[in-house]
Amino acid sequence: MQSQTHADSVVGQSVAVPAVYGDVDFGLMPERLDVDAAAADDRFVKMRGAVTRVLEQPALMETIHNATMTGDRVADAYAALIPEFGLGRLVEMLETACSLGVDAVDDAPPELVALVQAMENTPDWVDLDLVDQGARAERVAMATAAPFAIRGAFLATFLNQYAALPMTMTGTLSDEAATKRVFETASFFTATTMPGALHRDGKGFEAAAKVRLMHSMVRFHLLDSGRWDVATYGIPIPQVDQMPAGLIGVFLLSARLLRKGQREFTAEQKATVELSRYRCFLLGLPQDLLGETPQEIIDLLTARHVSLRESYDDEICGKLVRGTMDADLFDTSTLQGKLHAWLEDGFSRFVLITSFLAGDRARADEMGISFGLDKKIAAGAAAATIAATTAFYEIGMRLPIVSGFVDTKLNERLAHLLDSYGHADFVTDADRFALGDGQPTTITA
Repeated sequence: MQSQTHADSVVGQSVAVPAVYGDVDFGLMPERLDVDAAAADDRFVKMRGAVTRVLEQPALMETIHNATMTGDRVADAYAALIPEFGLGRLVEMLETACSLGVDAVDDAPPELVALVQAMENTPDWVDLDLVDQGARAERVAMATAAPFAIRGAFLATFLNQYAALPMTMTGTLSDEAATKRVFETASFFTATTMPGALHRDGKGFEAAAKVRLMHSMVRFHLLDSGRWDVATYGIPIPQVDQMPAGLIGVFLLSARLLRKGQREFTAEQKATVELSRYRCFLLGLPQDLLGETPQEIIDLLTARHVSLRESYDDEICGKLVRGTMDADLFDTSTLQGKLHAWLEDGFSRFVLITSFLAGDRARADEMGISFGLDKKIAAGAAAATIAATTAFYEIGMRLPIVSGFVDTKLNERLAHLLDSYGHADFVTDADRFALGDGQPTTITA
């Protein structure tokens, strides 16, 4: 039975990676899992139909529950070598293995070989030709909308204390750290759309490997710290919490299509979905968390939302949100820099409020995210700018005479953005972890 296999796989983590999961009791049901969730709950007032649909699928809910207690055993095993090699050496070996192959790493540990091979073994359910088409199409959004929207989308990960706690405990409250995380997120998704980036020797492939190592390093340190409460929070950065970042774009697309009565993706949309699915595979997510149709994608993300107990703690979530919004992302020493910062500030607030707070301005105000007239004007101006540049690229690449020129300009724009985002380490500094007093972290939900 498939569900039993998945359950066995969850428990098997303690045997497969005892250095990370040896002390975890996989028999408990963490507090973050809202096993009593019902469609009639007040928090589902705007989505009762969707919630009812997923609650009538027990196998789907069990998959989500299992994913709440599942990390990344392949990458976790590699991260467990930190005491032996040190994080810096693990990163160096991973970079060499990605760019030159594992044979280029002297005395490559088997855990490194296993991680790279897991990423190389593209499953049958991935169509790499479609992935290339999707990356080519998504370049436009990465060049036009992402520079204005990425902070707002990034903030969505901070709206629930159960999911946001790892960010708090790894010292991400400072402006400097928040800026770094926003730019690393932008850098990763932008890099994966560059020509050939997700091929085996591409920089997007390497970036995905380093993101996996970063997540696993956080799990290793938090579970080893004595301060992570599994009974409350489950596994740090579980599979289920990686779904929104990897699928949010196709989730919003799926919602728009279903509202229009469309049950299938067009050929162009399917390519974008395939890019997201492959990107998620490289980050360690299994097929059963990655839908193919609009309804499957909506059901998966809805089920994740239903399973995650609602809890907003201002000491965790509020500080993360305000710290990220207050961070100075851009150089404002020039007029152009000041203009971009103004536009981005307004549009990122608009994205956060409309896409992740269901348009609830009152809740945004309570979180310290104001959206007054000046911010609305900035958001509108940014939207107009995005629409104009998007039209330039999309129309230009369809015109035979200038398509090559526009395509080159688009790649140059993406390269410039990657340069402006700075070098992405995809490594959290363990020395910044809020683990100093050795006391368990207990936060009332």
